[in-house]
Amino acid sequence: MEYHDKEWGKPLYNDRLLFEFLVLESFQSGLSWITILNKRENFRQAYDNFDIETVAKYNDDKLEELMNDSGIIRNSAKIAASINNAKIVKQIQIQHGSFQKYIWEYVGGKPIRNEWGSLSEVPSQTELSIKMSKQMKKEGFKFLGPTTCYSFMQATGMVNDHLNSCFRYNQV
Repeated sequence: MEYHDKEWGKPLYNDRLLFEFLVLESFQSGLSWITILNKRENFRQAYDNFDIETVAKYNDDKLEELMNDSGIIRNSAKIAASINNAKIVKQIQIQHGSFQKYIWEYVGGKPIRNEWGSLSEVPSQTELSIKMSKQMKKEGFKFLGPTTCYSFMQATGMVNDHLNSCFRYNQV
């Protein structure tokens, strides 16, 4: 509830925070979001507060350390993908000036404001998240399918998917 009421759907423009959400969303794939939220602080510790520069330099020893960390999700493919994705984010920062500039280009620099009346109307993916996923895969990102991309867009406020009856709808 607290996550929904204070964070979910709030537009984020900070590269470190966007990277944190990118990693957490990729780890969430196949799991419940509450599982990830319950381990979020552990992830922050294990991943050096999601410092992109630091994560991009992780080596096999750090990967093994993460695999032995019971405070996070111990999936070797997802851990390897998170390190890979940090390296890609660094490249994006060089090419585009920042990760946020690159990622927000998908929505024209401002949030898409949907008008859902019920949860059953909210999609798990859209044409835009499919496009985003395909492009990000071309860039070299891993574990970012269309559903994960859409969840990322929702969480970071790129799309406002609060129900129009929700008190947060007009706040974000």
